[in-house]
Amino acid sequence: MEIAEKRVKETVRQTYGQIARRQAEEPAPTCCCASSQPFHCCGSPGETAQAGSLATGLYPTEELADLPDSVTSIALGCGNPTAIAELQPGEVVLDLGAGGGIDCFLAARKVGPGGKVIGLDMTPEMIKLARRNAKKLGATNVEFRYGEMEDIPLPDESVDVIISNCVINLSPDKDAVFREAYRVLRPGGRMSISDIVVYSELPQPIRDNLDAWADCLAGALHEADYLNKMRAAGFSEVQIVSRDYTKISEGSEWVKVRALLIEAGLSPYELDHVVASVRIKARKPG
Repeated sequence: MEIAEKRVKETVRQTYGQIARRQAEEPAPTCCCASSQPFHCCGSPGETAQAGSLATGLYPTEELADLPDSVTSIALGCGNPTAIAELQPGEVVLDLGAGGGIDCFLAARKVGPGGKVIGLDMTPEMIKLARRNAKKLGATNVEFRYGEMEDIPLPDESVDVIISNCVINLSPDKDAVFREAYRVLRPGGRMSISDIVVYSELPQPIRDNLDAWADCLAGALHEADYLNKMRAAGFSEVQIVSRDYTKISEGSEWVKVRALLIEAGLSPYELDHVVASVRIKARKPG
């Protein structure tokens, strides 16, 4: 299993490193999951790029108005975790899997100059891109650090809020992610997540496919398992805020997945209720 985990992480790191390099060369709308892969793009179901940005549809237009294309065109998420985080001025926020930094910059506005946002990412190219974006925006209350969410490089009880956008599904060790998140949160701290979950067992060819891991699909947990892992780490008040199903029965990007699920015996109705983007809130008791 250790070798498999390393292969998953290396595939994910290479995939998102390529996305960051492409953005640095010539910014263009980029899906949360590599669009060149044979499985799917895990942007929120039914949402497509508009006005040159895949961030459109995920975030209120007014929040994107003064963000450069190098931020909005690399929309690597499946939701808007800051919308449910209830961020307050002066809070310290940690973003797990910061990507190009869009959620960090939106959070930075909410916590203000007295607050701080830390973006964590395991892809060096993404860190470079995010830091360039921060410099372009003059965002002085945001910093980006290289590291893995299974081993967060922060002290115990050092942040007030954790956000994450379509990233935890990429980890081969989600128990470690939630334990680490719990560790670095202060008592009473909050976690706000947008992520991909499933409601039926995925065929093994999908689970074993490294491209499907990088595409936010193979590593997706059943919703109940996802919530139970959060509770097992110590989180309380764990709740689903919203759930948007992906219409696998439609769209050319789903051809391979659709064929495998039909082969596994799923009905047309079940096809459109097997994968969803969810927003989850939780709290560390204190």
